Amino acid sequence: MSLLGTGDLRRIFENLDKNGDGQVSLEELNWLLEKIGIHYSVDELESSIDKSSLDFDEFLYFYNSISSEETMRTGGSESRESNEGDVNQETDLVEAFKVFDLNDDGFISWDELQNVLSKLELWDKRSERDSNSMIRAYDTNNDGKLDFEEFKNMMLFTISR
Repeated sequence: MSLLGTGDLRRIFENLDKNGDGQVSLEELNWLLEKIGIHYSVDELESSIDKSSLDFDEFLYFYNSISSEETMRTGGSESRESNEGDVNQETDLVEAFKVFDLNDDGFISWDELQNVLSKLELWDKRSERDSNSMIRAYDTNNDGKLDFEEFKNMMLFTISR
């Protein structure tokens, strides 16, 4: 399961592709991975990818493969029950929540959302308005921040669209 839609991944790819040549270098990819807390060396990336840059389709494939790896690493494969997809999805959502919950208090504030989007270079004035309305739309208890259940509802709504 991918937490980010193709449109989101396209925006990230285009932001990484500084020269607009339709390719993301391993250095650019490594920069993004470092920003979200995934640590590879450029040499490790090069040996696993066997290329010096990725086009968008290769970038999608890489994203899906590291998403699967992360799920396996964090225990998403523990359950072999009939609801394994649900368990994997829940694990992915917990991991995504941790990325946004910078102070580890169990909530995502507007500032934390802005901070993560800025790190991914997805922040602009339009995002500010969108982020405020997004938090308000899913903040069911009106405390100005998202707890895990509110975040989960937001993500599952976004994924199902």
